[in-house]
Amino acid sequence: MRIAGISLLVLFVLLNGVVAFHAARFTYFYDNPEQEPRRKLDSYSTLEKLQIALFGWKHMKSAVHDQPGFSFQTVQLVNDRHQKLEGWYGPIGQAKGTVILCHGHGTNKSDVLCEAAYFRTLGYNTFLFDFRAHGNSEGNVCTLGFHETNDLKVAYDYVVRMGEKNIVLWGRSMGASIILKAIPEWSLKPSRVILECPFASISDAVEGRLRTLHVPVHPVSELLMFWGSTLRLTWMFDFQPSANAKQLTMPVLLNWGGNDQRVLRQETDLIFKNLGASRKELAIFEQSAHESYCVRESARWQTIIHRFLQTSSKAETNTVDQTSGNDRLHTQFRETISPDLGTESR
Repeated sequence: MRIAGISLLVLFVLLNGVVAFHAARFTYFYDNPEQEPRRKLDSYSTLEKLQIALFGWKHMKSAVHDQPGFSFQTVQLVNDRHQKLEGWYGPIGQAKGTVILCHGHGTNKSDVLCEAAYFRTLGYNTFLFDFRAHGNSEGNVCTLGFHETNDLKVAYDYVVRMGEKNIVLWGRSMGASIILKAIPEWSLKPSRVILECPFASISDAVEGRLRTLHVPVHPVSELLMFWGSTLRLTWMFDFQPSANAKQLTMPVLLNWGGNDQRVLRQETDLIFKNLGASRKELAIFEQSAHESYCVRESARWQTIIHRFLQTSSKAETNTVDQTSGNDRLHTQFRETISPDLGTESR
């Protein structure tokens, strides 16, 4: 009996040790001076895979692999941790406003160039920037969006200083969740918001990561959350973008991929339900996973973005699904809806 107890204790300590290593690696990006691209798992040797299983994936800072095909200015900003953040400001003549683009975890501003290019065709200036520990910005620790809200505030303040009054916030994955938290936290006043596959909570984000790795979600997710919070001195259990959604009152477009295994439909539905906006739309991209809809379903994404930015900001709540390649707009509730949207019952 005593041996069994000791064995269980040893297993408990070992499990927590392994999970602590994974939590540390998951929230840390190592400097990447050679700008090496991220390796795929099948390129690792058996020994390297064993090291990953025991000590976690050693994430390198994402390399900025491309530059805009349009005229831009490189901008240096400083966040609350005195870290320099790099951004690209792309002005155009007679702009309708400025779109600030927020990338996801482990990527950088060069990964949202497709979206930026289209926003420019619609008549908007664009501002793309790297969050701390990503791309060409300083820092190594990433809190999955908890503290990165200050990075967005700094970017937002920069655009305001440029004299912009019509600011649109666009974000994917972690970037979208940061937008949800930053707006009420820093009293940001964007005219419209576009969210693509945001996670409902940090817990959901961790569970989504484990699902893609085919690792048992429970109790590993809870242990990862605990050790991540402990190591980064940040109680990440408090990060609940779905709850923050209640405080958004400007028009919001929420996009989600039907094949997304990292962010589930139930998370998306919860965020959509909680949005405090009088005008909100939910669009489902059936052919897409956790990825860029601009790249995967370009024509349809452009149609939905264009429609959202052009239509009235008066109160309405819509769900856009995809059936047989056609857009079908299902109206759950509406007070006023622009004629050019069109409606069709399924």
